[in-house]
Amino acid sequence: MADTGASRMRRPSWRDPRLGVGVLLVVGSVALGSWAVSRADATVDVYQASGPLTPGDVVDLDDLQVVQVRLDGVEGVYLVPGSELEEAVVTRTVAAGELVPLASLGTSEEIDLRPVQLAMPAAMQDIVTAGSRVDLWVALPDPGSTQRELLPPELLVEDVEVREVHTDTSVFAGSDSVQVQILVSTTDLPNVLAALSADGQITIVPVLGGGAG
Repeated sequence: MADTGASRMRRPSWRDPRLGVGVLLVVGSVALGSWAVSRADATVDVYQASGPLTPGDVVDLDDLQVVQVRLDGVEGVYLVPGSELEEAVVTRTVAAGELVPLASLGTSEEIDLRPVQLAMPAAMQDIVTAGSRVDLWVALPDPGSTQRELLPPELLVEDVEVREVHTDTSVFAGSDSVQVQILVSTTDLPNVLAALSADGQITIVPVLGGGAG
């Protein structure tokens, strides 16, 4: 019985396969933990929009700034330093401070939008900015009136995007107005141009919660 007890208390030999398996498990755990930590700390340089980028903008390095982000989920998704920018054009709005998705870039042929210049009250500049969504309403001249009266306003184009707001007033816009570039689809463009040529009064109405405004 004593010999049996002693054998139970005997230290395992280095030739014992259980000892080898235990060592491998410890080494594997340490290696896996080190890899996970290094992976979590890994960052990569990615381009971020310095200001809003709207459809039709030609991407330039002056429009971008480099930030560091976690490696996971970045490669092949966002624009990174060293990417080819020649003739790259913004096809959808990228807000200021947003990482630039590769999916937001394309060629000018892919853009079915045209900028139209309209006047807007200067007091609206705090609400309507680049990237804002707006509706366009028009009041056309009353053909039966000799006093240049206007017909009741009608919705002209719904939910279009603002490309740019010229914050300085000018003689073209009037002392209390600013010029705004609205992106209009080629489908809606004839109606907008017809309203302008008919001396219709076009009003820019912000869509609340729509875009950068």
